[in-house]
Amino acid sequence: MKKILILCIPILFLLSACSNSKITSSWVDPNSKTPLKKVLVVALLDGKDRRLKEQMENQLAQELTAQGLSATTAYHDFGPKSFEGMKESEVIKQLRTSGIDGVISIVLLDQSKEKNYVAGNVNYEPQTVFVRTSRFYGYYTTIYNRVFSPGYYETNTNYFFETNLYDVSRNKLLYSAQSETFDPSSVENMAEKHTKVIVKDMKAKAVL
Repeated sequence: MKKILILCIPILFLLSACSNSKITSSWVDPNSKTPLKKVLVVALLDGKDRRLKEQMENQLAQELTAQGLSATTAYHDFGPKSFEGMKESEVIKQLRTSGIDGVISIVLLDQSKEKNYVAGNVNYEPQTVFVRTSRFYGYYTTIYNRVFSPGYYETNTNYFFETNLYDVSRNKLLYSAQSETFDPSSVENMAEKHTKVIVKDMKAKAVL
């Protein structure tokens, strides 16, 4: 039983590490109950992050649509540069002309790297065949490779996002959330994790 528990510890740690996105804080306007008909998702990211912009917008728009809200993306409707160089009045007019009464913005506030040491393991398994050698070091290196797993350093990246929902007709903030995504395996994985925690929080706060 003790051996089973020891083996389960790293498995439980890996499973918990998979849940690598969380809401750190969020706010909703308590006085706003006006339902939105069509929402535009726009990721405000650096130009070099065009692929991330597209993925973040698509993932959230698809999930919002699945929740029964009409949603589209700035990348699809207005191109990769969206409203760059436009005045506020021009943007609002373009949104209203397109029938968009709500905007969800996704901003990458910050990203940080951290270096962690992962301790090695000491394992021993009984061998059916004995290792025999006349030289100590030959025996030492053979057994060492079977018993010891050295530790190592790994570098993880944390991404910090802010996601806001605006009412275009009243130019008013309805919802805001700050979230953290820990060391995603890919752009797609980061977009998926971010979307899940945001939509879950929006549902919990009756935004959707």
